[in-house]
Amino acid sequence: MDFSVFITGFGMGLGLIVAIGAQNAFVLRQGLRGSHVLAVCLACAVSDAILIAIGVTSFAGIARILPWLDPVMRIAGAAFLIWYAIRSLRSAFAPGDGLVADGAEGGTLARTLVTCLALTWLNPHVYLDTVVLLGTISTQFAGSQVVFASGAITASFVFFFSLGYGARWLRPLFARPSAGRILDAAIALVMTAIAIRLLAGA
Repeated sequence: MDFSVFITGFGMGLGLIVAIGAQNAFVLRQGLRGSHVLAVCLACAVSDAILIAIGVTSFAGIARILPWLDPVMRIAGAAFLIWYAIRSLRSAFAPGDGLVADGAEGGTLARTLVTCLALTWLNPHVYLDTVVLLGTISTQFAGSQVVFASGAITASFVFFFSLGYGARWLRPLFARPSAGRILDAAIALVMTAIAIRLLAGA
């Protein structure tokens, strides 16, 4: 294995997913609640792994085969994000004892996974980062694309599990009702901003 290529893939993958977005905000919230953290982190990381593999092996032909996919995904993703933003905003103004104070599960496993996968697979930015950008960069490493992809995939697993399980260190802060409401309001703003950007490019 060319370790330098692996590190490059790891660094590029980490750099693309570390910014706060819809998916990351959801993982953070689940981590703070201690709700289905393993399943959520695994769903995000495995989804990234699949998309990175697609990007490295066949990204160039996807746009040619399905030219309608981008606008459809943008509109569908924006609609889902707006719904989630409204839900988060309602939660921000709802009475409560704090985001994690009561140890609530925050929904069934099935509902949580559906929301997590929707935030992942309905977000065109995920495809841009994993399929297009990482797929394009991987072409610079002829014969070592698999090593590059392995590095990027490893970065996804490290990041999501660190975010999900590392969030517990912030629980004392978010046990206060005001902090939980601020997080919900911030998530609503993030979702709305991303939705607007998606619709602008649709």
